[in-house]
Amino acid sequence: MTERPTGLFDARYRAFLQTVSDVRAQLHRYCARMTGSRLDGEDLMQEVLFEAYTKIETLDDAHRLKPWLFRIAHNRCIDFLRRREAREHAEGAYSDDIGVVTAEPATTDARRAIERLVGSLPPKERACVLLKDVFDYSLEETAELVDSTVGGVKSALSRGRAKLADLPAGPIGEPSRPPLDPDTARLLQRYVDLFNRHDWDGVRGLTSADARLRVADCFDGLLRSSPYFFEYERNPETWTMEFGEIDGEPILLVLFQRGVQWQVAWPVRVHVADGVIDRIEDYYACPWVIGDSSESDLKLMTESVALGGG
Repeated sequence: MTERPTGLFDARYRAFLQTVSDVRAQLHRYCARMTGSRLDGEDLMQEVLFEAYTKIETLDDAHRLKPWLFRIAHNRCIDFLRRREAREHAEGAYSDDIGVVTAEPATTDARRAIERLVGSLPPKERACVLLKDVFDYSLEETAELVDSTVGGVKSALSRGRAKLADLPAGPIGEPSRPPLDPDTARLLQRYVDLFNRHDWDGVRGLTSADARLRVADCFDGLLRSSPYFFEYERNPETWTMEFGEIDGEPILLVLFQRGVQWQVAWPVRVHVADGVIDRIEDYYACPWVIGDSSESDLKLMTESVALGGG
């Protein structure tokens, strides 16, 4: 079995990532809406892509690449939700032979609203509504992707659509997250301050000896073995890092100056354990994570920087 790449990714794996670049934004949308988090969705998609890379020889029809990737993504999402103990209740209420209630499919104008509301549905209904009403898969294709029957998909669609229709008017946000404790907030703000001063020794001083780093599409390994800080140092554009929030999660945001405004380019997730930083995840190669964010799910924690349009 192929081992997960560590350190700088080799040319062969990066070439594979390039071959699937056209479908990645859609895969991310699906994973993000299934998990309820843009960043969890991206982490999951990274796992999906590596699994696909290790199994690519089993795909006998290149035209089936996209649904094959969606099938892997769906299975990974369900595993994720199981681990989060969100699937137990949904499966207890689900049965393939439940009666079908007539419900109209979504119109094109309604798809974006549906996509943002599906987090209120159990996983089975969430997946079927996304695949059928947002991504335009047929009933038969959806059944294959979620390992069900056409009748089962119709049932899940009916229940899901009915529940969405019964939701109260007005926006429904993601579940609230607990606030950062003061010590962690101070540590992350210190990280931001040192990062913006290019004080890389100071930044390293905030991390554990075995701190891990993952830079999407590029590197996965020990921070001390990476060229991470050098890449920021040599960037010729004017950038800054700010403390922010995405989908209700405290996050660090990298911004680039565009004329008189600053524009959010990508997020950085920093994990703290026992008072030190033990993991950094940088999403610089994933513009789709920010690309369709709105003011309601992406914000800066400071008013000192004006957020430019995307």
